[in-house]
Amino acid sequence: QVHVQESGGGLVQPGGSLILSCAASEASESIVSDAAIGWYRQAPGKQRELVALVSRLGRHDYADFAQGRFIISRDNVEKRVYLMMNDLLVEDATVYYCVASGIDWGQGTQVTGSS
Repeated sequence: QVHVQESGGGLVQPGGSLILSCAASEASESIVSDAAIGWYRQAPGKQRELVALVSRLGRHDYADFAQGRFIISRDNVEKRVYLMMNDLLVEDATVYYCVASGIDWGQGTQVTGSS
């Protein structure tokens, strides 16, 4: 079973930037370079929503709210998928999840907003 793990969450101010990272367990690390990897987020009381996705063939897709502010990238050397978030808004503060092949979810990383 693949285990993916997110990292990089933290405290950010509106207008700030943050880079989240998604990596797989050592036994499954190739999945990060071979599979479709998605970033999702879920706010309390709301459904989990897609943020960005990089397909197996390298196509990038973004939610409307992420377009122009967020960038998803895959590093096949480091075997990580990154989500670079810029111009952060108050509503971007929530838990972000990484998923491999649509089925293997990480535990999430918290992005917290500060005033």
